[in-house]
Amino acid sequence: MKQSKDKKLIIALVISLVVFFLLSYIAYTVISCNLCLNETLDFANKNEKTIFSIDNCTFFSSADTKNKSSSITNFTIENLYQFTDIALYINNHSDENYTMENTLKELSITNINFTKKPEIGEPSLYYKNLNDFSKSNLVEENKIDNELVFNVSSESELDFENPSIYNNCASPIVLSFVNSNIKTDYTFTDTSTPITYDGSLLKKLDIPLESLETKISFDINIVNNLDERFKTTVYLDIPFKSKDNSTSILDGKYIEKTVQTNMKFYKM
Repeated sequence: MKQSKDKKLIIALVISLVVFFLLSYIAYTVISCNLCLNETLDFANKNEKTIFSIDNCTFFSSADTKNKSSSITNFTIENLYQFTDIALYINNHSDENYTMENTLKELSITNINFTKKPEIGEPSLYYKNLNDFSKSNLVEENKIDNELVFNVSSESELDFENPSIYNNCASPIVLSFVNSNIKTDYTFTDTSTPITYDGSLLKKLDIPLESLETKISFDINIVNNLDERFKTTVYLDIPFKSKDNSTSILDGKYIEKTVQTNMKFYKM
């Protein structure tokens, strides 16, 4: 008789524990869903209107080389590199009506990631002087390691030697993708054909465009003058061909193209 009572007691205890854990799980799920819903609604309410966006991006792609030595009969490449300058234009939807809300206080680039790396070479991202856009020059001090913080200014003139941007978004963010060391220590012995320092070097050395294909992403972070924080993630395919695909940098021409984008900055 006692064993029967003990057995019933154990069964009742087990059932109680199962019910307790089931009710706890249901309560946890409901609370979590409510929290998630509240966060979603809060995020949606914060982003009812677009304060900042990137509506277009301009690319300039070519190639160049640093020479190690040269003579009448030959010259040696130290570093054959491909570069693409990138200009990102922030739209603050101001119509020149600048407010604390639509002007910049801080701007930075973080979380740089090569989602597709080229098969040949060493990819890097650099800050580029606005005045040097489309010019072939490598400034190693401008290479971005982990984060790029901009000087935000309302001055009438800016020194773009260092990362700088106007607080009213009048100037673009200018970066340069560089794929260096595509070919190193290579000597041209046939100098009867003139050498041009552009994408035709890639063709001359039998570098296929497919081996250079690159995709890159990074975050752009904004703080406005109300101390509100915004972020967008930029995804870029490095272009090597014209819009109609009729020419490429292999033809000895640079590629310049503007791409319409729809990158909204979301208030965090």
